[in-house]
Amino acid sequence: MNIKKQFKEGLITNNPVLVQQIGMCATMAITTTLFNGVGMGLSVLIILTCCNVVISAIRKIIPDEIRLAIFVVVIAGFVTIVDLLLQAFVPALSSALGVFIPLIVVNCIIIGRAEAFCQKMPVGASFWDGIFQGIGYTCVLIIMCVVRELLGSGRFGGGLIDIANGFRFTLDGTGGGIQIFPETFGASILSLPFGGFLTLGVLIAVMQYALKKSAKKQELAEKAEKEAEE
Repeated sequence: MNIKKQFKEGLITNNPVLVQQIGMCATMAITTTLFNGVGMGLSVLIILTCCNVVISAIRKIIPDEIRLAIFVVVIAGFVTIVDLLLQAFVPALSSALGVFIPLIVVNCIIIGRAEAFCQKMPVGASFWDGIFQGIGYTCVLIIMCVVRELLGSGRFGGGLIDIANGFRFTLDGTGGGIQIFPETFGASILSLPFGGFLTLGVLIAVMQYALKKSAKKQELAEKAEKEAEE
């Protein structure tokens, strides 16, 4: 088990959204405020980690013919638990995310990690895979929220930060955020659904450019090392 490698994969080289390009529906739909992004990211991280651990623990007794059905049952159980907890303790977030919490059941990130990783790997590696893939997903959501909210309305931390009653974090979704510049100067199109497509497309392009540049640099270094040995 290489935790450092798993961390790098989850955040960069195998990021679920920017590299694997899965789970993008919710990514584009809910990234309008930091409140939504942080809430969705943490929900997926918790569900993904719990599902990874359980699926890895029972992988040897799951019949191959019904493994996907078993995966969905496990995922649905944890999604239901998280959904009910949000309704009970953070109703504003549950209302804001709406149907996208139940839809985590069929989120390709969770099913994909179960199929590609957890059914083959031990519990420890699966646990860290869930943590790091969840962190990678959450980071993308936060970046998208900050970009869309800041450039779209000139605000930062909407729903999460309340400065009207002194600087504090709030979980009721009523925080107005920090107004960096007047909303009239913002590119309001970024707050619309098209803004989600545009922002995500730019982030994917930046990530692919960075990965290709890194791979080319590594290839040149290996070539130079090989020539030096000769």
